[in-house]
Amino acid sequence: MATQAVIAQQREEILRALEKFSSGASLEEIQQEANITIGTRQFQRRLNILSIEGHIKRTGKGKGSKYYPRKKEKIITSDIDPTIGIPISKEGEEIIKQVSLPKDKRTPVTYNSSFLDMYTPNVDYYLSKEQRENLAVVGRTGDYSLQEAGTYAKQILQKLLIDLSWNSSRLEGNTYSLLETEELIKFGKEADNKSTLEAQMILNHKEAIEFIVQPGDEIGYNRYTILNLHALLANNLLPDPAAPGRLRKIPVGIKNSIYIPIAVPQIIEEMFERILYKVREINDPFEQAFFVMVHLPYLQPFEDINKRTSRLAMNIAFNYHNLSPLSFIDVPDDLYIQGLLGVYELNRVELMRDIFIWAYTRSANRYASIRQTAGEPDPFRLKYRVEIKETISKVVVENLSRKEAVNLIDNRSKIISLEDQHKFVEMVETELLNLHEGNFARYGIKPSEFKIWKKNWIA
Repeated sequence: MATQAVIAQQREEILRALEKFSSGASLEEIQQEANITIGTRQFQRRLNILSIEGHIKRTGKGKGSKYYPRKKEKIITSDIDPTIGIPISKEGEEIIKQVSLPKDKRTPVTYNSSFLDMYTPNVDYYLSKEQRENLAVVGRTGDYSLQEAGTYAKQILQKLLIDLSWNSSRLEGNTYSLLETEELIKFGKEADNKSTLEAQMILNHKEAIEFIVQPGDEIGYNRYTILNLHALLANNLLPDPAAPGRLRKIPVGIKNSIYIPIAVPQIIEEMFERILYKVREINDPFEQAFFVMVHLPYLQPFEDINKRTSRLAMNIAFNYHNLSPLSFIDVPDDLYIQGLLGVYELNRVELMRDIFIWAYTRSANRYASIRQTAGEPDPFRLKYRVEIKETISKVVVENLSRKEAVNLIDNRSKIISLEDQHKFVEMVETELLNLHEGNFARYGIKPSEFKIWKKNWIA
């Protein structure tokens, strides 16, 4: 696998080659001009990522795709890694300029409900078709797309817990290092000379991430999920013990902003439900996630911890479709805040979109390399996933005894190829023996059905 240094050189060579085609060029033409030897699929991936990051422009689809060099854009350097450049669009630059003015030079604004009302799911888009298509290529996780929701997240869960907990907390000013975060999450060891509040913030993230990647149909863009996600993130961090998981009933302000959020509880309730309804209606998972990134913090539905809630809620869309997660790796906190101020004060999303596209691409590349070392899904389990699920479900739902279950599994095995029958029986029996209260939902089993079956099965 190519090192980051080699990939960086390849990207520079592609950009250099494309500069010779001011009127655009096909993939084959750029390949001929570029002085690098990699496969066509790898070359295509390099082009897709450069397009997503805004370094080049792409038009058309498939073999009809054409690529164009872009005019030089402003590059924002990450404060985490100064070697990383985040390309900012011209519109993003305009937003930075406006929100960087002194507060007395900016006009105070209140919540604008038409900003939400004017958005019609699957008709209006914050992300262009090209951007959504390119993100889908980068976020794709191979065979995981064929499995139940959350399968991919489970494969990289330990890394995701640390990455997302650390980066989301860092964006809130938490001073834990990445290594200290790993020690805390893995071993419960708090860092010396760090506040208990910081440790609580990180541990809350861990529990909240585990909550959104659990199996079952309950997790989604619904009231239950978002309220409980906030409750987990806010645990032991708010003065009012009843505030976690409860919509706001008091006025709040935004630090360093002239934006004044809604103060009327009834309107907060109404707009919160509208946001959830609209995000559920959106078909594209990347548009869903970005919509949440914009509108949940803008409403400020909770007394505090709104941004954290939105960052984790974005990943619900990716988890559902087994896409690579977004963990905000290396995102500069000041740029992220400026993107939010653009939404708060101007109702403009271009800077936040620049950040989202860059951040997702960086996260997806990270987890793609992790996946190669984590191992691919069991091809046998993938091949017979429907038969395995139906057999286990029937055993539990019909409350079969052990003897009845053995007979059912044996009969079910006869419908598949002869050479796979023995392994099928072994796999189903192993799954039944390892069935517990934390994993039965993936087989479409209800809690009441599992409780009755487990009691009789043990007896």
